[in-house]
Amino acid sequence: MTAPQTQRSVPQILEDIASNLTQIVQGEFRLAKSELKEGADEVAGPGAALGAGVALAFYGLGFLLLAAMYALSLVMAGWLATLIVGGVLAVAAGILISAGITRLKRVNLTPCKTIRTLEEDVQWAKQQIK
Repeated sequence: MTAPQTQRSVPQILEDIASNLTQIVQGEFRLAKSELKEGADEVAGPGAALGAGVALAFYGLGFLLLAAMYALSLVMAGWLATLIVGGVLAVAAGILISAGITRLKRVNLTPCKTIRTLEEDVQWAKQQIK
């Protein structure tokens, strides 16, 4: 034979449900924060590569413009060296920017775990109310 269950009042039940929902919501916020931090950590590396690529692109453009200036003002070996340096920097910038964009496209910032557990929590709350 099973032990008799004590009857709880409706306010006690509602208080328990509210307390449980509060704990669940707090847990969901902690989970969402954790997932977003993971996503930010994933973006940091590609973002740095992208930033470095953009910086090198500016330097490359500067050297290319300097080379064009030397080419127009002095037809000497100096401008050719500057043109080569500028071209190499521009190519390196293109590679870094391309790599950064490719890596950024792979990052998924959607908090999938949080969405899934929120859906489960809604189902649980519906069952508790019934």
